[in-house]
Parts: sequence; structure tokens; C-alpha cells
Amino acid sequence: MTARRRARGSRRGEDGAATLFAVSCLAVLLVLGAALGVVAAVVVAHRQAQAAADLSALAGAQVLGRGRDPCAAADEVAAANGARLASCVVAGREVLVEVTAPGPRWLGQDTDPSAQARAGPAQVTTTQHRLPTSATGADP
Repeated sequence: MTARRRARGSRRGEDGAATLFAVSCLAVLLVLGAALGVVAAVVVAHRQAQAAADLSALAGAQVLGRGRDPCAAADEVAAANGARLASCVVAGREVLVEVTAPGPRWLGQDTDPSAQARAGPAQVTTTQHRLPTSATGADP
């Protein structure tokens, strides 16, 4: 048996070292995969909160133009998207909302993601541009 070990180049006490290394690498990959899963779930929850906030603000602005309660419409749309309306502010013809959506409860996460959105008439800014008057592009 010792002649066979010497032929393979094995030393005493190294049996199973590759197994230990492989198990350690698998454990690191498992922890890394779990961490990436948590990050992905948080990103998805935040995107859902942002979508609910955008839709709620748009619904509020739409009914505001019709003379109805924009916050009630925003709350209804937020609930339809699985979120909760945290705040609703009407400033002139604009509706500002903040929405929270349920997030993952992994690894001590105890807060839900929130998002804000604004909807209302477009803000027009006027700028003056000088256009060239000749074909060459030079001003007279």
C-alpha cells in the first residue's frame, strides 16, 4: 500500500483535502447565491413600488383635472398594485405621492421599499435658439 501511495505522489495526512476544499467552495457559492437572491428581491420590490407610485400619481392627476379627489384615486390605484399610499399632496395642479410596497423579510429586512412620484401638467421652459439663415449656416 505504501508503494502505491508513493507512486501516486500522495503524502500521509492529505487524504480528503480536495473534498474539504470542494465543500468549502460550494459553501461560499451558496452564501453568494443567497446574497444575490436577497438583492434581486429588494430590487424587484422597489421597482414594484415605483410602478405603483407612478400609476397612482397619474391617476390622481387625471381625476384632479375632472374636479374629483385625487388622493382617493391614488389610494385606489396603489391598492390595486399591491402597495399602500403613504402620503398624497396636491400642490396646484400637481399630485405628489409616496407609496410603500411589501418587500422581502430575509436576513433582518424589516422596512418596506418606498417610492415617490409626481404627476401634473408639463412644465414648459422657453429657450431661444438662433437658426442659421443661409445655406452655409453662417449668420448674416
